[in-house]
Amino acid sequence: MTTDLSGAVWRKSTRSGNSGGQCVEVAANLSGVVAIRDSKDPDGPALVVHPTAFRTFTETVKAH
Repeated sequence: MTTDLSGAVWRKSTRSGNSGGQCVEVAANLSGVVAIRDSKDPDGPALVVHPTAFRTFTETVKAH
C-alpha cells in the first residue's frame, strides 16, 4: 500500500539536535496515518503508522 504524502506538513521533533545529526520529522495532518521521516533525507522513505500506534510509541518513550 502506498500513502500519498504530498499534503504532509512536516515538523521537526523537539528532541532532534540542532547540529544536523539526529533529525526526525513527523507529519500528523494526514487522514488516518502519521508519517515519520529522516529530515536529512526528505525525499527518502517515510515510515507510515496508524495514529494510535504512534501515540502508544510516544507515550512509551516519554515514560522511560
